[in-house]
Amino acid sequence: MNKILSVFIDESGDFGSFRQHSPYYLVTIILHDQNVNITENIKSLENHLHNLNFEYEAVHTGPVIRREEVYRNMLMEDRKRIFNALFNFARRLDFNYVCTYVDKNECDDVIAMTSKISRGIANKISSKSGFFDVFDKIVVYYDNGQVELTKIITSVFNAFYSHVEFRKVRPVDYKLFQVADLLCTIELLRLKAETNNLSKSETDFFGSVRSFKKNYLKPILKKKI
Repeated sequence: MNKILSVFIDESGDFGSFRQHSPYYLVTIILHDQNVNITENIKSLENHLHNLNFEYEAVHTGPVIRREEVYRNMLMEDRKRIFNALFNFARRLDFNYVCTYVDKNECDDVIAMTSKISRGIANKISSKSGFFDVFDKIVVYYDNGQVELTKIITSVFNAFYSHVEFRKVRPVDYKLFQVADLLCTIELLRLKAETNNLSKSETDFFGSVRSFKKNYLKPILKKKI
């Protein structure tokens, strides 16, 4: 049986210049062996969200925390239940991930930022070559949300592997893509927590930096390679 690696990629931030509310650009890469069946996990999550009366297509964790978009009229406890449903789904799954980021304050322009991101992703793949090399095929899923990142992803993965395939994905279609969004949020919060820069909405949602690290960051970091 061929071993196929699913790679789900999401980003946090944009290619614009440094702004106080958007100091970082992160790329999170979920790595899932397709031989590991997660069908029952997905059914459990869908049932859980249904029981919470969450009937929207996908969970977007940033807006959940900030009470934006479809979550703007929801109570705090309801938003926490939705966030925790996706978090616990991710915590129980058998997958790994890598994450790279750049401090936008250190990038003079888009060219410098593109270079840093490309190098960061390439270094992650290169340093984990033993992990990637056992797979016969690699399928990369991204929503093509940012043209710059789409070009970086295709260039970097094609430079390392010939047996790679790229597919455009919608968040609603794959729960692991929603997990990539979740991990982008958690990794961004980790950077902000380390500099005591959590926003009021983030502090209100998680209670404290200590609570966030203990209850959310620590369990997820076990999956990071």
